[in-house]
Amino acid sequence: MGVAFRLATVSLCTVLIATWNVNGLRARLDYFLDWIGARKPDIVGLQELKLQEESFPHAQLEALGYRSVVYGQKSWNGVALLSRSAEFELVRRGLDGQEHFGSRLITARVGEVEVCAVYCPNGKSVEHSDYPKKLAWFDALRGHLERWHDPTKALVLCGDFNICPSELDTWDEAGHADRIFHTQAERQRFQSLLSWGLEDTFRRQHPVSREFSWWDYRGGSFHRNHGLRIDMLLATAPVVARTTGVVIDRDYRKKREGRTASDHAPVLLELGRSA
Repeated sequence: MGVAFRLATVSLCTVLIATWNVNGLRARLDYFLDWIGARKPDIVGLQELKLQEESFPHAQLEALGYRSVVYGQKSWNGVALLSRSAEFELVRRGLDGQEHFGSRLITARVGEVEVCAVYCPNGKSVEHSDYPKKLAWFDALRGHLERWHDPTKALVLCGDFNICPSELDTWDEAGHADRIFHTQAERQRFQSLLSWGLEDTFRRQHPVSREFSWWDYRGGSFHRNHGLRIDMLLATAPVVARTTGVVIDRDYRKKREGRTASDHAPVLLELGRSA
């Protein structure tokens, strides 16, 4: 399935929600602006901005009809939410007790839907001191959901989760067994988010598809399709009930006009405006 559900004609009866780890917005701004002009998403969650809020391109996005809320950080991390809706307001920034891991969560309300963009910690390796901190961060995220959100209300939690939820989400499950992104402990944390009341919208739409959202720049990984699916849009039941399509926008992982893409592809969800 391609991105034809939105590109052929723009339906007035749907909302398009996207998530994208841009791997440095300043370095990829022209590429990003091309994408947003082509796809015209209504709501966008961005991760790994690698810039502070004062450097965020508010004016350029406003010229395209987007308002933005940003939780930035110099050189590392950083998340943002963009919307074309007039009913758009910041709800909160940050994850309580996890400030040492940087700018990784932002929440806004768009009409009746709350949207969170998250850039979850990488963990580096199971031997690294960041790995147990990553697990603790996910535990804090589960607590954040319990404190601030209601699973019976419309919520989208989107972003780079840095976990492959199952063997379908990695090009080499056997070769990566017990390695970072693939460990049982990480997958248990991901399942804990689902057990709170979220669903992996891509997996619901594509229960047996082996598709990826991230490919290493090295070793021809993209062309060999040696990738991982770590970028997701999770949603509560009111959103899932209105979801009509979810796709990984692989075309925007390709080099375009000599410009290098992020190592992540955007992921897009089409949401009907009424149940």
